[in-house]
Amino acid sequence: MRQQGKLTQWNDAKGFGFITPATGGPRVFVHISAFPRGEGRPKVNEPITYHLTRDSQSRPRAQKVLFLSPNRSAPRSKGMAFACTVVAAFSTLLAALSALGHIPLKIVGAYMLLSAITFAMYGFDKAAAERGQWRTSEATLLFAGLIGGWPGALVAQRLFRHKTKKQPFQAIFWCGVVVNSAVLGWLLYTGEVGHVWAGLGIG
Repeated sequence: MRQQGKLTQWNDAKGFGFITPATGGPRVFVHISAFPRGEGRPKVNEPITYHLTRDSQSRPRAQKVLFLSPNRSAPRSKGMAFACTVVAAFSTLLAALSALGHIPLKIVGAYMLLSAITFAMYGFDKAAAERGQWRTSEATLLFAGLIGGWPGALVAQRLFRHKTKKQPFQAIFWCGVVVNSAVLGWLLYTGEVGHVWAGLGIG
């Protein structure tokens, strides 16, 4: 039988909080993994329904949470549309520059490979966070984005709802995007892209 209540405490950084049942009684623990995917992050004072279970120490725990507020999918949909637009524009630019002979085709392939690897890293880290397992450090995720995996990271953040609410992380992430793009732009302007690529022993 489903219970109804209100999310009266929520720690978004750690992904857990507490529900106050509508019928009264002790607070109920709830983890982010109990919420439906694709409907935005939980918010304090939001009405919800849930299945009441017990953990290994017989404490109340919520599972299979559903939001009662309408249009919960809007925030993620907008974020995903933005991410896909940015990545599509950047990919089109890379393809055009390669077709015009301004950058080696291997650079386009490198961005694609790094993006795929970074996307997978975010997915594994999100799953690990939900299961309480070993996590990938934020420094590693940020470095992967800095060296060229940021398009995959941008899509993964929105798809997995991972790291999008941590403002310090987002600020550093976007600084990495700007630095990576600026370096690429500078290399294109100076005509050093091919030389640097060859110097790395990849060309």
